[in-house]
Amino acid sequence: MIVRRILVTGSADGLGRAAADTLLAAGHDVVVHARNRERAKELDPLVERGARLVVGDFTDREAVRRIAGELDEAPPLDAVIHNAGVWRGPAVMPVNVIAPYLLTALLRGVGRLVYLSSGSHYSGRPVLDGVDWRGGSAGSYADSKLFVTALAAAVARLRPGVPSNAVDPGWVPTKMGGPGAPDDLELGHRTQEWLAVSDEPAALSTGGYWYHGERREPHAAVHDRAFQDRLLRTLAEETGTAL
Repeated sequence: MIVRRILVTGSADGLGRAAADTLLAAGHDVVVHARNRERAKELDPLVERGARLVVGDFTDREAVRRIAGELDEAPPLDAVIHNAGVWRGPAVMPVNVIAPYLLTALLRGVGRLVYLSSGSHYSGRPVLDGVDWRGGSAGSYADSKLFVTALAAAVARLRPGVPSNAVDPGWVPTKMGGPGAPDDLELGHRTQEWLAVSDEPAALSTGGYWYHGERREPHAAVHDRAFQDRLLRTLAEETGTAL
């Protein structure tokens, strides 16, 4: 087995924790992430098993930049699973869109990119005017997931040697999804792990939108190059950091 070095953002609980746990158990070199030191205590069992820990609140752009700097001082990552996300409130755009954009722009030499999307992205609006990227007001979850799915497709187009895919994990019973969520939690994290480490030809493809191991057609805006370019230009202007 080839050991991969993989960052899983938002890995203190839910799908991120499950993915990090599974990858670590498989023998991979896993970097886990929590938003603060209190949350990081929940990752002690994984750290004791060999995971490396980074801590930073993704609503704070400087914290995201600091994490990227820390990681760039270590060997390059073979994959990043952009799992961190919030369902509602002012943190939606900073955490769901700005943070993965900045990490994508700043981290050097990453081999593969996996972005967590959602079926909610089909309800998103490909409208960038008036979006509060800094989180001064509540953001639209559906819009954020459309934007990050389009980001994954844009990166696939602009970095042809780096597999970049989006994954809909389904509506699963995590803290975000709630105990009554009808989807399979196990299936919810397997696809992103497979895209991060497998050498199967399908796992090495790029620009896909995946659900439980199957590639599906996303919202029409996702593969609209004009929308991708507008999104990247907007995010570059907003953050002062070009992809």
